[in-house]
Amino acid sequence: MFKPIFIAAALLAAGAGVASVAQAAPSSDEAAVRALEAQFAAAASAKDVDGIMKVYAPDIFVFDVVPPRQYVGAAAYRKDWEEVMSGFKGPVKFELTDLAVQVEGPVAWSHSIQHVSGTDPAGKPSDMTVRVTDVYRKTADGWRIVQEHVSVPVDLATGKPDLQSKP
Repeated sequence: MFKPIFIAAALLAAGAGVASVAQAAPSSDEAAVRALEAQFAAAASAKDVDGIMKVYAPDIFVFDVVPPRQYVGAAAYRKDWEEVMSGFKGPVKFELTDLAVQVEGPVAWSHSIQHVSGTDPAGKPSDMTVRVTDVYRKTADGWRIVQEHVSVPVDLATGKPDLQSKP
């Protein structure tokens, strides 16, 4: 007889706790990680490879959607970004949405949806949406991305990537 009341009270208490967590202001570290991602998005929109690379640690490790299987170190990943940006003629539209950030001490992680569009060198529209998971480390110079995983869903029946990635 007391179980339903106990369960209801527990659910209400849990719901109240969730509501207060959801309404809490982000920590200064979370705000710093979000600012780093905003800095990255602005650099990508400007096709500024130097600006893009400023968000990464020198020892960055990346699984990207394009070969090779992995990039180790900032120099290798910089070449990837140079190739990406050379694939656009004119301006690039870059959008970062659905950013979720978690911070635990000097380490943080996030996931987001990133959409890039523009015109390729042949004048054809180019449009791609990817899923990105980042791991950050806090250093004396601030937060930097130390690991990145970029992916797209794949239709297993056809083997083709879903470059629009709609929920």
